[in-house]
Amino acid sequence: MEQVPTGGRLVQITVTDGYDLKGYKGDTPVTFVRVEFNQVTLGDSAKITVSSEGTAKYNFTSSFEFNPEGGITLNDLAHNPVFLTVTEVLQKEKKQKDEKNLILGQAVVDLLPLLEGESSFEMVVPLHPVQGSPLETPRPGSKQCSLEVKVSVAEPLLTAAQVLGSNLLKVTLEGAYSVPESFVPTGTQQNYMVGLQVPSLGEKDYPILFKNGTLKLGGERETFPRPKKWPIANILAPGANNIPDAYIVGGPYEEEEGELNHPEDREFRNQAEYTKKRIIWDLESRCYLDPPAVVSFQKRIVDCWLWPVEMIRVPLVIAPKGKAGKTEKADDESQLSFHGVAYVNMLPLLYPGMKRIRGAFHIYPYLDSTVYEKTKLSFSLFRDTGHHLNQNNKVGGINSPLTKPVVSKNLKEDKTVKEKDIDGKIKPGDVQAPSIKSQSSDTPLEGEPLLSHNAEGQQYFEAGTYIVLEIQLDKALVPKRMPEELARRVKEMIPPRPPLTRWTGGAQKAVSDYHTQIKNISKAILDEYYRMFGKQVGSNIDSETLEEQKCQLNYEFNSSGKYFAFKEQLKAMPDDVQSAVSAIHTSSEQLRLFAFEAEVNENFEMAAVYYKERLVREPQNLDHWLDYGAFCLLTEDNIKAQECFRKALSLNESHIQSLLLCGVLAVLMENYEQAEIFFEDATCLEPTNVVAWTLLGLYYEIQNNDIRMEMAFHEAVKQLQARAVQTQVTKEKSTGNVEYAEGGGNIESSLGPWGTINDSSTAAVKAVGAGGAGAALSILDEFLEESSKLPSESGELILSTQFQDSSIDPKQSNLFFKEIPEKKETPKCQDSSAILQPAPYSGVSQTPATIFMETIRFLMKVNAVQYVHRVLAHELLCPQGGPSCEYYLVLAQTHLLKKDFTKAEECLQHAVRLDYLNPNVWGMKGHLYFLRGDHAEAKACYERTISFVLDASEMHFIFLRLGLIYLEEKEYEKAKKTYLQACKRSPSCLTWLGVGIACYRLEELMEAEDALSEANVLNNYNAEVWAYLALVCLKAGRQLEAEQAYKYTLKLKLKDEALLAEIHTVQEMVGFGNPSF
Repeated sequence: MEQVPTGGRLVQITVTDGYDLKGYKGDTPVTFVRVEFNQVTLGDSAKITVSSEGTAKYNFTSSFEFNPEGGITLNDLAHNPVFLTVTEVLQKEKKQKDEKNLILGQAVVDLLPLLEGESSFEMVVPLHPVQGSPLETPRPGSKQCSLEVKVSVAEPLLTAAQVLGSNLLKVTLEGAYSVPESFVPTGTQQNYMVGLQVPSLGEKDYPILFKNGTLKLGGERETFPRPKKWPIANILAPGANNIPDAYIVGGPYEEEEGELNHPEDREFRNQAEYTKKRIIWDLESRCYLDPPAVVSFQKRIVDCWLWPVEMIRVPLVIAPKGKAGKTEKADDESQLSFHGVAYVNMLPLLYPGMKRIRGAFHIYPYLDSTVYEKTKLSFSLFRDTGHHLNQNNKVGGINSPLTKPVVSKNLKEDKTVKEKDIDGKIKPGDVQAPSIKSQSSDTPLEGEPLLSHNAEGQQYFEAGTYIVLEIQLDKALVPKRMPEELARRVKEMIPPRPPLTRWTGGAQKAVSDYHTQIKNISKAILDEYYRMFGKQVGSNIDSETLEEQKCQLNYEFNSSGKYFAFKEQLKAMPDDVQSAVSAIHTSSEQLRLFAFEAEVNENFEMAAVYYKERLVREPQNLDHWLDYGAFCLLTEDNIKAQECFRKALSLNESHIQSLLLCGVLAVLMENYEQAEIFFEDATCLEPTNVVAWTLLGLYYEIQNNDIRMEMAFHEAVKQLQARAVQTQVTKEKSTGNVEYAEGGGNIESSLGPWGTINDSSTAAVKAVGAGGAGAALSILDEFLEESSKLPSESGELILSTQFQDSSIDPKQSNLFFKEIPEKKETPKCQDSSAILQPAPYSGVSQTPATIFMETIRFLMKVNAVQYVHRVLAHELLCPQGGPSCEYYLVLAQTHLLKKDFTKAEECLQHAVRLDYLNPNVWGMKGHLYFLRGDHAEAKACYERTISFVLDASEMHFIFLRLGLIYLEEKEYEKAKKTYLQACKRSPSCLTWLGVGIACYRLEELMEAEDALSEANVLNNYNAEVWAYLALVCLKAGRQLEAEQAYKYTLKLKLKDEALLAEIHTVQEMVGFGNPSF
């Protein structure tokens, strides 16, 4: 790494002009400028008379030597500004020996551009008036007096490589709130101090101290925005305390990165920052991090996420003039009191693109054992260097920047104070030795008192004291990929595809050909009529003649065989025409429902036909591709599923669902680099998407990247909490009770285990992640075996409203559950996705779901069961999650898909104990017994399910299976009623078939024919429909229709042998219906 040359470099400060100046004794005073830096006076300008326009031509240049080897360092340039003090020189009166000088104002020049690689810069800085200065009242026509300044150096202090590899740390201490009641503004004056250490020069530690906090009583709130102040004492002009263009802007509690940022903390924060005592600093301290220090900074965070920030109270000591010995004695007697510590989680600074942490942090009593356990540090900044602090803890003991003598250009030789930092900062050399020794040892330093009890510090905890702190870097430690780069990478993997050319075949062509065939037959009949009777057909032909001609024409057709030929052409429609006619009557939504019905019956071949039919109709509809991809996941055809999801993404590169599903498939197929691109792009396109952040965190867990995993989970929790708060606020506004929401309603938090450092559950989750989905499933099974008895107190079901994540839009995609309509609404064809998937039902007292349960719902709705087990393990170990009713329902479904009925039944027993009145539980139990062949138990569960006021999530299939059981038990009236309920909700071929069968068995032949005709319109490829139509026609005595229906029954290969035998029996009974007779 390149180093700054050992030779010193002069930094020149030139004050060229002053504008809009005026003095105490008139508008043309005699003034001079004093330049100071790092508490040392660099020089005074010549005395210049201000013009009548208020302008002064100073053209004064001063300089100091930058020398990192032992003089002014880069840290000094970052921490200290240049002060320019304008002073008016008054004329001597008769009895005065010297001229009298009165300070007009001060200006501040920030030297940060030198740390950015610049060699010179010019600026006009405001001249802030001191109290009582005539500059407090601007000259007519002017806003504020100012100075024009130029700063230059012969060559840049940092090379381009150094600028690129270095960083600038800014720490802002806003205040401490809800301080102990024992803090009072009367009595002995107290110095309230806060400090922390950061690596600055390589491995060396740099202490950052904030002194002289102002104790305030409650009753008013601190304003936003308010300026940040320099951490430098004895600045003469009040306005010069403020750092230019640096403000404390505040923000919502929920967006903070620290503690006390949950909805339930809002009320306490409001009270603490309005009615209770507080200590205000509003100071910003800076620290330059050279490239080695940046590496050390990152390594320190990786080694320990929590950094200690100490707080103390020290009595201010008055330094009497001329009694140094007494002063030193007073210093020795100074005692540190109210020693507290806050634990700041620095991990977010290692998140990609993260540059700033701002939040509230609890103050705890400083206890050596606790501090070492949490931070791995046994060194106290204040206690172990207290003698240094005492030297800077005297009223008047901090030298004013104006009291230093004028020095030469080389400050290294003439600087008189080296052992301490006048600004209240300990020099790195003062604390380096004990810092390294303490941090490298597991035991306290020799001579250090082991603090095991801290009664004063305990008052912080009892009062709920917290500090508000901001830590900001100039550049992110971990760069984040730009959205443009992510979009480019996605486009490289999945290029946009041109629209498909229109296919002229298919249903439309088949119908068109059939119409042409009808026209041809009509023309042939007309030609035969003309041949027999001529073309002299007029209106003068009577009805008897026409009837006679008709009889002759019929005889001709029958005797020649033409009639049979024409009839067969019209009766026997080609297969593609039948498919086309059926397609005319079925919508895309109905086709999707039919596909799900086929999935329930495990007729995957037929389900694939329906999905492909939707794709043929609308190949540019990405929802159809997502649905087909989800079906392929169910059949474990991952390659085809990946093709479908990527096709959907090629149609819309910004579609969040498609990105997430492409990422899931990439993980399943171990294309981890691609998975990261997909997930990260989704979070960039939609930063509020809870599922996207959670899936990204799960990906980082697979990669054993704990830091980024914490980042993603943390962001997911924050977005979930923000959504909960917004929902609560909206609810309160709708009811007119806004105060509750603004005052911090008691909304439950959804913090996961990542929020607690060193939490055992975190380690457990990571252990689960390392083992993969198989290990996760084994842990879930072990948990079931150990939890045979559940406490009654845990009998609440963790529920949620319909999935509200913005990536799940039921209007855009039919992948997900539709809301269950009220019974009074007009029946519509409804979605019944994911046959056995329970969705949260509404109308019950609900608690917020965790980020993992939201992700589980998303994955189950797209049949990504292979990915679900890992997330279920997180949900089980999550403090706000755990074994809820919904958790057991999902776990039961995964076992049902594997035909593991025993484990599925165990899960459902747990679910029943947790929520006995949940219709989803009883519906799932009905499916379990139905699949196991126990139709009596299934019937009881289904009947219980439909008796609830609230519907289960998949009522369509509950009705279908219950109706089938009724038919088996010959309860035809109940079967008819059940199937009709299904028809009202979501009509399909199977629902109307059930109605038709029940009516036929009840000898209601007309109603049976109507129902079977509806079924045939929806799907004329169902052999069972044709079979019952044949039976109805046989019973009704319609030979031709009976034969035709029977022919299609055989053609479609009816598998029900008993039903086929019944048809043969009826045919023999009536004497027709079988063309082979």
